[in-house]
Order: sequence, then C-alpha cells, then structure tokens
Amino acid sequence: MKRIILAVCFLVLLFAVAAIVIHYKNDKNDSHELILYGNVDVRQVDIGFRVPGQVEELCYEEGDLVTQGQLLAKLDKTPYNNQVAQASANKDSVYAAFVNAEKLLKRRKELIGIGAVSQEDLDDVQSQRDQLHANLDQAEAALAVSLNNLDYTEAYAPTEGIILTRIREPGTVVNPADPVYTISVSSPVWVRAYVSEVDLGDVCFGMKAEVFTDTQGAKSYTGSVGFISPVSEFTPKTVETTQLRTDLVYRLRIYVDNPNGVLKQGMPVTVKLKRRCSE
Repeated sequence: MKRIILAVCFLVLLFAVAAIVIHYKNDKNDSHELILYGNVDVRQVDIGFRVPGQVEELCYEEGDLVTQGQLLAKLDKTPYNNQVAQASANKDSVYAAFVNAEKLLKRRKELIGIGAVSQEDLDDVQSQRDQLHANLDQAEAALAVSLNNLDYTEAYAPTEGIILTRIREPGTVVNPADPVYTISVSSPVWVRAYVSEVDLGDVCFGMKAEVFTDTQGAKSYTGSVGFISPVSEFTPKTVETTQLRTDLVYRLRIYVDNPNGVLKQGMPVTVKLKRRCSE
C-alpha cells in the first residue's frame, strides 16, 4: 500500500514538474512578443466652402463612397460670375488708360529735347503713368481674387472616404467654413493602441506590427509604428488590458496596409509587436 502511495505521489510530482517546465517555456517564448489592444482610428473631415453663398447642388448622400478630387457640392455662381465680369472690365479700363499714358509720356520725352514742353509737364505725365501702372496691378490682383472666389464655389473631396453626414440641403445660405458634409477618412488606416510604461522601451518608430481583428478566420494585416506619444496618460476605459486601468500608458499610432478595405473605423483590433526593437 505504501508503494502504491509513493508511486502516485511520484507521478503527481512528475506531472507538476512537467507543467511548470511547459509553462516556463511558453512564457519564455511569449516574452519576445508584445500584445496590445486598440481600435482603428475614427478620423473625420468637415467639408465646406471658402466663400459665402447659396447651396445649389449636393452631389452625394450619406453612405456614399467618394474618392479624392471628386466634386461634392456647388454654390450658386451667379454673384461670383458678376464679380469676375466687373473686375475684368475694370482691368480693361485701367489698361487702356495706362496704354494712353505710355504714349503721352513718349511724346513728352521727344518734345522735351527741343524745348517744346517744360520739365514740370514731363514730370506730371511720368507720375500719371506710374500711378496708372499701380492701378493696373491692383486691377489684375482684384481679377485674380474674383476668379479664385469663383473656384471656391465648388467643394471637392480632399481624400477617399465615406459620407457620414449630409448637413445642408440645396437652397441653404452658408457662411465660409460652414460644413455641408462630414466625411469619414478611409485611407490610410491608423490603429490607435496603448503600451504600458514598463514596455515602452521595447517599442520604437518604424517597427513592424501584425494586426488581427476579432473576426474568426480573418487574416492578419501588416503595419508599422508611426507615432509614439511623448506624454503618458491613464488607460482609456475602452481599452482592455491585463494591467490595472489606473496604470500609465503611452499612445501609439500604427499605420496599416488595408488593400481590401476590411478594416473599418472604430473596429477593435489586437496588435502584436516583436520586442527588442534594436535587433
């Protein structure tokens, strides 16, 4: 009976030692890997006009996908076309007066040599010509401003994204910078994650990262660390970590390749980094 008890105790001890060895090996292997948790950054841009006016057309609805450079909205161009016409006519008028002043100055210079005109008369014509030259520069600048304002009656997508909100409707009078659309930026994809203070030394700029979603069977995505916050903060409540929520952490931004558009804004993800960035 004693032999049976001793054998059982030996087997239990053997299994315990084996479990400890396996656990130690797993911990040793995992020690080279840093696992972080975060979300795909939700980045938005408000689209508006740089000039005031009445909205004439909104080209897209909420949920539509737009690409960089696509026309999104227009203002009524009538008042701006009139301003361009007025500035153009003013420039032509000043230019005609300037050309005439140039001719008059040339004749006065020819007559001054034979004493047909006084130096005072020549100086007056020279001053008039110079003033008209300045007025012509001013008129050309005013025309350029009018043309720019006409261009600003159209709003274009600054980047690829999805229309989140259509804020205004045709007929609305808007001021400069009043938003008419809100776009969710879809490219490039940024992942916001947090690293604890004790692990900060194992993270560096440019180090490779693997990003995983919670979708079963989904592939991993490659990325790199593009930003490390120099300021610590308390762990956000939306981030689940194995450490206490009161621990200080540093925010990371990871740039991720997302060729098929699977990573959506706000999606929770897991980030794996290799420790010892100097290797």
